[in-house]
Amino acid sequence: MTSTDPSAVATATAAEPIPIPRPVPVDRVMVERRAGELATRSIKTSAKARGLRIAMSMLDLTTLEGKDSPEKVRALCRRAMRPCPVAVGDPVPPVAAVCVYPSLVPVAVETLRDSPVRVAAVATGFPSGQYPLDVRLRDVREAIEAGADEIDMVINRGAFLRGDLGTVAHEIAEVRRLCRRHVAPPRPGGGPAGHRGGTHLKVILETGELETYDNVRRASDLAIAAATAGELGSAGSWEDGCVFIKTSTGKVSPAATMPITLVMLEAIRDHWLTTGRRIGMKPAGGIRTAKDALRYLVMVKETLGDAWLTPRLFRFGASSLADDIVRQILRMERGGYAASYDVSET
Repeated sequence: MTSTDPSAVATATAAEPIPIPRPVPVDRVMVERRAGELATRSIKTSAKARGLRIAMSMLDLTTLEGKDSPEKVRALCRRAMRPCPVAVGDPVPPVAAVCVYPSLVPVAVETLRDSPVRVAAVATGFPSGQYPLDVRLRDVREAIEAGADEIDMVINRGAFLRGDLGTVAHEIAEVRRLCRRHVAPPRPGGGPAGHRGGTHLKVILETGELETYDNVRRASDLAIAAATAGELGSAGSWEDGCVFIKTSTGKVSPAATMPITLVMLEAIRDHWLTTGRRIGMKPAGGIRTAKDALRYLVMVKETLGDAWLTPRLFRFGASSLADDIVRQILRMERGGYAASYDVSET
């Protein structure tokens, strides 16, 4: 369980102190052994078919390149709504969200206007998180006003690694407060229902820069504490999954790994056991095969239970993963692999 050091408190406002969690040591050998064991679980054919469709429904299709254009985002949105372009017996669901830079949010919102697919925007000075806080908050506000349903923010890893946990906690709390106050306007064609907990927030730790499992665990606990500060006594505004923790931006290697994700899942489990509130999880970067996605789902089920096997509480940050999921579904349906032109529009 996570405990709090009463002498270590960051203050978001005078009325809302943020407890800084005590360090929770991580046994490197046991974490890596446990993750390795979970990766060897065998999965029956029927469960695999269902698992592939669940994994597809959890995808955040992502394009975060300097050459991104409106037409590229439109193509990604079309693919998000219909990830399997050929007919199969059991329909393949749309993905959970499309994740883009804030400037391209209006394009995604317009293309997805009649769709349940959500629009996520990276913000807060992505990917470095080194901009002044007022600039990062403006980035978030403008993305939400443009129609973003979800914000993927990055923490200031420099502040974290130099031990300035109060600054990191304060900045996360300020972004979450902004997300609670602002919700994207309704889409012209309907789109997803609004969130009781405000705009959803995913806090990116950039685990590839945190150096140790102990740091990953402490950053996870810190992000959860800061993003839920002031909400534990307010049952009316909380919605399970309105806060996620996320491994990576996809710009740093290593990105998501099973041991790192297991450490973060255990932080989520401990918070749930303490408070009864469910935090979401998003591994991102480096997950490219359907086999890998199924391994992650096994780890989620065995660490947190079936309640987390939903896009409300678990996401994959990926794009090429969608292609391999479709290939595996078509192989199971047709007995052979699909041609490349049968799979992706992009």
